[in-house]
Amino acid sequence: MRTSGIGGSLALMAVGAILYFAVTVETPGFNINTAGIIMMIVGAIGLVATLVMGTTSEHTVVEKDRSVVVDS
Repeated sequence: MRTSGIGGSLALMAVGAILYFAVTVETPGFNINTAGIIMMIVGAIGLVATLVMGTTSEHTVVEKDRSVVVDS
């Protein structure tokens, strides 16, 4: 599991939540609250993608040759 992906996604979601819930600045042509929602959505998608990729990682299995001796 990649902790940098999880941490980055959580940070993106936290900044997006701050922009959406705590900032009340109004600018013409740019809505900071919409940017916050977009950041939270992208962070959630990144978190899910990181978790899915971490659980479906490939594992290498090495089998050694076995000798079978049959006594007659």
